[in-house]
Amino acid sequence: MSPRAGSIGSHTLAFVESPVQLLNVLEWAHTQAHAAAAPGAGFTLVVLSPNDPMTRGQLRRMAELARDEGHTVRWEEARGGTTAPFHTIGGLAPMLRRARRIVMGDPFSRYVQLLLTITRAQDLVVVDDGTATMEFVAQLAGGERLVRWHRRGGRPGPRDVLFAPVSGVARRKLTPNDRRSVEVFSSMPIDSAPDGVRITANDFSWTRSRFGPPRITKGADLVGTSLVETGVVDPDRYLDAVRGLAKAHGATRYFAHRRESTDKLHRLAVETGLEIVRPDLPLELIARRGPIGRTILSFPSTVVHTLPLALVGTDVRVAVCDIDPSWLTENASPRAQGFLSGVTGTARDVHRLSAVSAV
Repeated sequence: MSPRAGSIGSHTLAFVESPVQLLNVLEWAHTQAHAAAAPGAGFTLVVLSPNDPMTRGQLRRMAELARDEGHTVRWEEARGGTTAPFHTIGGLAPMLRRARRIVMGDPFSRYVQLLLTITRAQDLVVVDDGTATMEFVAQLAGGERLVRWHRRGGRPGPRDVLFAPVSGVARRKLTPNDRRSVEVFSSMPIDSAPDGVRITANDFSWTRSRFGPPRITKGADLVGTSLVETGVVDPDRYLDAVRGLAKAHGATRYFAHRRESTDKLHRLAVETGLEIVRPDLPLELIARRGPIGRTILSFPSTVVHTLPLALVGTDVRVAVCDIDPSWLTENASPRAQGFLSGVTGTARDVHRLSAVSAV
């Protein structure tokens, strides 16, 4: 029986590398079970663990929630030394060959692309990885090589050239045909998709049914971003912007992105007076559990799309601050400004703020 015809079942294999990807696999599974009007059997969820301690901590918490939902979690120390990838891929190969459906959180991941070369699955699902999902669909439609948005515009490095054949196979596997289906499960605004790609809306119904509603405080909370760490935004300009936003809106807490550096966060705390919070779960769950500020301030990122969905029915307002072109570093991708403006401009149910000035 085709996996689309019945429950999720044991022939489904999911791969995640971040807490948000794992959250959206659970959202996808909830939607599948709801559509089938049955709870559905649990599936195997493989965590390709990164080395970053904060990400690992959030992944372990999310893994507990996945087990509570009846799914099997397999934790792989996929980056634990030079031989780790060989052990990981070798150990997963039999499961990959048996799987009828593969669910993945990041089609840009070299690890995931390697795994795709092994699988014979006829049903591939890409669950939300935020703004990257929008870029993936656009690149697939254009027949382009799969490259993350903040790296586009630069020349391919030696590793890119060596990996190009694997990436090419993965892109072909992710292109639907008469033998293979491809679904994109996303909360992002995807207006068009390649022929044959099914777009399924992620409305965070699992999150809303599992947590909340939250207690709402009178103040404002600010959401951090890793745009400095990815080389897109100048660190001094970012600090000025955070200081300006906090002063203008009375923000007292700063929810750190899991990839923000300790040095930057320490500087933010000292120079802005904000309380730095390192969440132990994805922000959608933190906000839904509460307490959360009546206003949530953010720079262009995935959360300006996901938080309004997770907080539907509450009085929380999400406000997004534009990135001023003068904040960009000289090494930023030539298309960074347009991409970030698009993230803001396509967000639904958010209040748009002008770029703040230095104070």
